[in-house]
Amino acid sequence: MPSLVAYVRSGDVYVSKGATETKLTTGGGWSRPRFSPDGTSIALLKAHQLWTMKADGSAKRRLTTRAAAGPSWSPDGRTIAFASLSCSGGPGVYRISATGAGAKPEVVFPGSCRGEDLPAESDAARAAGAPGGTSLTDRLRGDDAVAWSPDGAKVAFRGGDCDSIYDACLTVGTVATGGEKTVAAYGGGSLQNSGFAVVPNWRADGVKLAWTAFQEGETSAENQPVHVVEYDVVTGVKRNIGASQDREMAYVDKARGVLTGTYRNASWIMVINLATNARTPFHQGSQPSVQPKR
Repeated sequence: MPSLVAYVRSGDVYVSKGATETKLTTGGGWSRPRFSPDGTSIALLKAHQLWTMKADGSAKRRLTTRAAAGPSWSPDGRTIAFASLSCSGGPGVYRISATGAGAKPEVVFPGSCRGEDLPAESDAARAAGAPGGTSLTDRLRGDDAVAWSPDGAKVAFRGGDCDSIYDACLTVGTVATGGEKTVAAYGGGSLQNSGFAVVPNWRADGVKLAWTAFQEGETSAENQPVHVVEYDVVTGVKRNIGASQDREMAYVDKARGVLTGTYRNASWIMVINLATNARTPFHQGSQPSVQPKR
């Protein structure tokens, strides 16, 4: 691998770029590691709280007392976006300083919640602790990971204003205006299907956005097990990537990605050729994040 990859196995975070791997956390309960833009730090979750640490696992620090999900760094590395209960009762997007002591979260989406009082931390904790089931689809269905675009202008997140129309949806929101664009939707409106689109991740040039999807169609021929979708933000064209049960893709570059796949009856990080869909096992684990090239 040309870059260091962070991933989770048995509730702890590891990093590797080859055969050797380094364990950065102990005690379990850690999830969703995300490298900072300069590659020197990692944002991650423990017990529904947002933490940061150095890329070597040192200097661990909790940033939130509010329940948080799926962090993503701003391109300048100064703030971190995360999901938590919004004033509308659904998942919202917040941002918080990555460095300031005692920093307070600020609402980003929904735009209508900006300036409103934040939901009580106890309510956010109850929402985050809602049972999600034990199957892979149940666990992914409610994953609220967010993704800040490389130019800082947009955030991709589950839910949004489209929740009032569809049963499940994925939104790309414009930070400056609070405007939202639905990029994937299931059920409700005129859609005779069900499913979800979660765990978005941008390519470094901002032209492509990947996410994890699942669909039950009106007929069995329209069913799609858990899979990865790549979306071209310029043309709107979508294509499926990889194999059934592949998920949580992060880009290495324009030619390659890393994702979680099923291998040897377990979850493994797989390196995928985006042109051919050829997949190469890397290490056992899930939830990959790629250290940006400095």
